[in-house]
Amino acid sequence: MSQVQKANQLFDLTGEIALVTGASSGLGSRFAKVLAAHGAAVILAARRRERLKTLKDEIMQERGRAEVMELDLSIPKSIPSAFDAAEKLFGTVTCVINNAGIARPARALELSFESWQSVIDINLNAVWWVAQEAGRRMVAAQRSGTIINIASILGMRVARGEAAYGAAKAGVLQITRSLAIELARHGIRVNAIAPGYILTEMTEAYLKSAKGEAMIKAIPQQRYGEPADLDGTLLLLASKKASGFMTGSTVVVDGGDMWASG
Repeated sequence: MSQVQKANQLFDLTGEIALVTGASSGLGSRFAKVLAAHGAAVILAARRRERLKTLKDEIMQERGRAEVMELDLSIPKSIPSAFDAAEKLFGTVTCVINNAGIARPARALELSFESWQSVIDINLNAVWWVAQEAGRRMVAAQRSGTIINIASILGMRVARGEAAYGAAKAGVLQITRSLAIELARHGIRVNAIAPGYILTEMTEAYLKSAKGEAMIKAIPQQRYGEPADLDGTLLLLASKKASGFMTGSTVVVDGGDMWASG
């Protein structure tokens, strides 16, 4: 039987090179801070450079390591270049947090082609291109690693007005399982986090509206989640010492909402 490791050892990410997409706000910003606080060197990737610079400063004030990378995931050809730049900064990326996402709520018969396409491009297609490129790079460098895709409980259940978002997130779950099977022999683990309703810039207006407050009352814990509620799950999946035998898994973090809604 192996020796018991203390928590600070189990979740030590020293030596890991992490790329976080959508790092300029919300969950991405929180994920980047958590990874850096546990020893990973973090590439902060998003379109809003000024926000990324502020985040980098915050991380470095806490003695973390981070660099800024402007990345527009609506342009697939920019993704290989981003990995080239990341390798020059820190080396082969060994931990990817596929977090970038957008929402364009609309009832099915009113959803425009442009809205559908933009949600699918960012929430599904970009997840695939980033994960595929990361996998290729790790295999070429003969490095083990982990890919964590940020899905949603709306990929497992239906919500009115969220056809595009739900379809994209359901696709993310299938991508996660498919890549997990194919990349396992290379020592690359692929898992997903499916959050419920978490308070971020993107969700704040809804969650604090009358409709949002009514919805929250139906959640067993009767509250929305905070970004910090995902810290432990992120560290679990990011650490090969903590989750080395996990791949193809989806961890739901939703206050019991999935079960309450049937």
